Amino acid sequence: MRYAQGGGLTDAGRAARERIRLQAVERFERGEKNREIAAALRVSERSVERWRRQWRERGEAGVLSKGSPGRPRLSEKQVAKLERELERGPLVHGWVDQRWTLARVRTLIGRLFHVSYTVEGTWRLLKRHGWSWQQPARRAIERDDDAVDLWKKEVWPRVRASRRSAADGSSSRTRPVSR
Repeated sequence: MRYAQGGGLTDAGRAARERIRLQAVERFERGEKNREIAAALRVSERSVERWRRQWRERGEAGVLSKGSPGRPRLSEKQVAKLERELERGPLVHGWVDQRWTLARVRTLIGRLFHVSYTVEGTWRLLKRHGWSWQQPARRAIERDDDAVDLWKKEVWPRVRASRRSAADGSSSRTRPVSR
């Protein structure tokens, strides 16, 4: 039976499957038939056929585990270098502003290590290493915070519309108050 992405197995689960395949190889070498091997190892005949074909083509290496499908593509040394480059900032790497977007980090990884990540994979890499996304402060460079505070304190109270006085009213906009 085939499982997408390694069936979500742990390393121990993958090792157990590999042991079964290696037992099948021993039986191939003894000349046992696929049906006998499948019954003894409690697997499907199709699996045994596939293992036998891989064993014929590549030897024992053909049935060994390929490892976790989700293993990281960057070594710890490369991740450390990536972190140093991210700390240098986007301007150093040719971008016009100081925002590290996922697409930019992805491009930087490609430039530095010749490894291709998806944007989602880049996000997972950053998250796995304790980094978070950046929310840019959406304020104009020309903004004068002191002038804004002054306007809020002095001008806004004068221009703000005063509330209507409390008076009898109606919940209906078209019908006047009835007494």
